[in-house]
Amino acid sequence: MKGNKLTLTGGDLTIGDIQQFIAGPQGSVEISPEALDKVRQSRAFLEKHREDHIVYGVNTGFGPMASYLVNDDEAANLQVNLIRSHATGMGEPIDQDYVLAAMLVRLNTLVKGYSGVSVELVERLAAYINKRIIPVVLEHGAVGTSGDLVQLAHVALALIGEGEVFYQGKRQPMSKVAGELKLEAYELKAKEGLSLINGTSVMGGIAAVLVSRAAGLLDNEIKAGAWALELVNAFDDSIAEGLHALRPHAGQLCVSGRLRKLLADSKLLKDRKDLKKNGTQAEEVYKISETVQEVYSFRCLAQILGPVYDAVEKAKEMVAIEINSVTDNPIVDWEKESFLHGGNFHGDYIAYAVDQLKMTIVKLGLLAERRINFFLNDKVNATFPPFLNLQKPGLTLGLQGLQFVATSTAAQSQTLAYPQYVHSIPTNADNQDVVSMGTDAALLCSKVVDNSFIIQAIEVVTLAQCTDLLKTGGELSGPIAEFYRSIREMFPAITDDRALANDLAKVLSRLKVCSDN
Repeated sequence: MKGNKLTLTGGDLTIGDIQQFIAGPQGSVEISPEALDKVRQSRAFLEKHREDHIVYGVNTGFGPMASYLVNDDEAANLQVNLIRSHATGMGEPIDQDYVLAAMLVRLNTLVKGYSGVSVELVERLAAYINKRIIPVVLEHGAVGTSGDLVQLAHVALALIGEGEVFYQGKRQPMSKVAGELKLEAYELKAKEGLSLINGTSVMGGIAAVLVSRAAGLLDNEIKAGAWALELVNAFDDSIAEGLHALRPHAGQLCVSGRLRKLLADSKLLKDRKDLKKNGTQAEEVYKISETVQEVYSFRCLAQILGPVYDAVEKAKEMVAIEINSVTDNPIVDWEKESFLHGGNFHGDYIAYAVDQLKMTIVKLGLLAERRINFFLNDKVNATFPPFLNLQKPGLTLGLQGLQFVATSTAAQSQTLAYPQYVHSIPTNADNQDVVSMGTDAALLCSKVVDNSFIIQAIEVVTLAQCTDLLKTGGELSGPIAEFYRSIREMFPAITDDRALANDLAKVLSRLKVCSDN
């Protein structure tokens, strides 16, 4: 994406492009001339051969009714019937960012030139994107094979002037918006309804946004981990390069390297070489005051967060391929003069990627929750007052209420950790007998990511309170001191009890903004 302009070719859309586009309301999309030429040739091939060839979804019914032939006079009605019959989603609307991302991915798929749609259709979809006409797409309805049929049907419904959309901040009928913009309903041609809804664009669009947010979440958590190490005056060998070189997983090496960079100028970490015996003792066994090793939520940061890094990177790789792929059926291979009937619409790759990502993000949240508990529980840390109380323990409660939120949110994420990928239930009269549940997997992953940001917000507030108690703000490493100051700008220290929800929401927003950059 260059400036505010995103040019689609069908082959080089990036996760960063999508993230930048949805973050900037002024961005617009255009289609490259080369891609438009491919769209024209694909459509011409379809028109030339559909009269004397049986092509699924062009002159046949759908799914188990594929053996029913439909005459040319009814080709357009067939497509409209498909859209209306599948726009059956229920539940709450999917986040508008996700829908906009899905529309971008669908457009990119169509302009690749293997779907048999017309130039008029792709230009209409691009116009909706540029005007930010966002169809109301409801959460329940996709099993993720034949792609996101139900959710994408709601996008297609808006294109033909029906259903509801979000426009200029309001949810309203598409017919009303069309009247205001003098926008005529699009008339679907043969195969165009099928090409609009047959594919993985909703799950792919959601996944593209999620991997960006997950990467930001991980980056924040590495900073929080470095901060925590400083607050307990941890030994520096748990992040030593030599240690991690002996177990060279990519994620572990990356996280440990990031920790070393953040803590390069730390005045608070301890050198293991300074831990020495003091004199001699008469007893055979005696207790020393020094903590020889930190608990795992401090000492094993790279080993716990390393798999999160690996899952994010693997998900990025899979999503990048998916959003530049042809995922509908049948594929119009005009170059080789054939129609390819297959299953590129099956969402298992995205379902697998987001489920793996989701499980590691749950673990990230649990790591943050355990560190919150460490600092708030005076019986565990043996250093701080109960719940980091800066006033009068017993009369004032400090951060006690925040821990309930962190614990309950982490527990909910644990329940959501079960992989949706294995929840295959046959449907469509057993035509779709092994399904992916890819869109539901992505939506559940989204919930876990949001949950983890909440836990993380409580964690950084906890770390800031510890810093104030220790009066070590001036001794923190440079990057962590900056992180500390940014939290304190929006969340003052808790001395007298006060309602915390609004201030915490500011911290949450700040962490999420960091994840989008």
